[in-house]
Amino acid sequence: MIKLENITKIYNQGSRAAVNALNGIDLEVSDGELLSVIGRSGSGKSTLLNIIGCIDTPTEGRYFLDGEEISKLSSSKVSRILNRKIGFVLQDFGLMLDRTVYQNLSYPLIFNSSLKQSEFRQRIMKALELAGLPLHGNPKCGELSGGQKQRVAIARAIINEPSVILADEPTGALDSKTSEEIMKLFKTLNDEGRTVIIVTHDRNVAAQCNKIIEISDGRII
Repeated sequence: MIKLENITKIYNQGSRAAVNALNGIDLEVSDGELLSVIGRSGSGKSTLLNIIGCIDTPTEGRYFLDGEEISKLSSSKVSRILNRKIGFVLQDFGLMLDRTVYQNLSYPLIFNSSLKQSEFRQRIMKALELAGLPLHGNPKCGELSGGQKQRVAIARAIINEPSVILADEPTGALDSKTSEEIMKLFKTLNDEGRTVIIVTHDRNVAAQCNKIIEISDGRII
């Protein structure tokens, strides 16, 4: 499903402030894999996740998703891939806290041309159920606990039924009990056939995945 060949990423290229975030990364991820990417802060793991998620581009190298080379696609097609095939989960949840759960989950659906607005509620209820958060009412996200916010973030990530879920430090802002619950949820989503890639510095989280790669100084070690 995912193939990276000699991926290099240099920020501020050509200046004194140039930073080599990734240095010749080769990686293949199969369909249905549960993969963790570990490394210290600044190792390049989040940059790698952003490239896989099509929200950053490599300086050099080639990235293939489902056999298509991403760099050769139009920006509109990349946007469709991002909306339909890939779901993101962030450490800080990335929710609009002054908006309701329903509103937060509606936004990704607006860009899904295959759905009618009349289908939104059914899709939202299904995503919340899969995320283990059958809410009563429609509270604002700012009123939720940390664990509930992360479940809403996961529901948003799966709302368009993507084949790939990318999670950047998804347990970093949670207590140990809630972290365990969130990891069980990722395993359930993986058992249903989704490819899940989790970036983490927590080796206990990484140990719950089927495969681990470690990055240091922008290289897989």
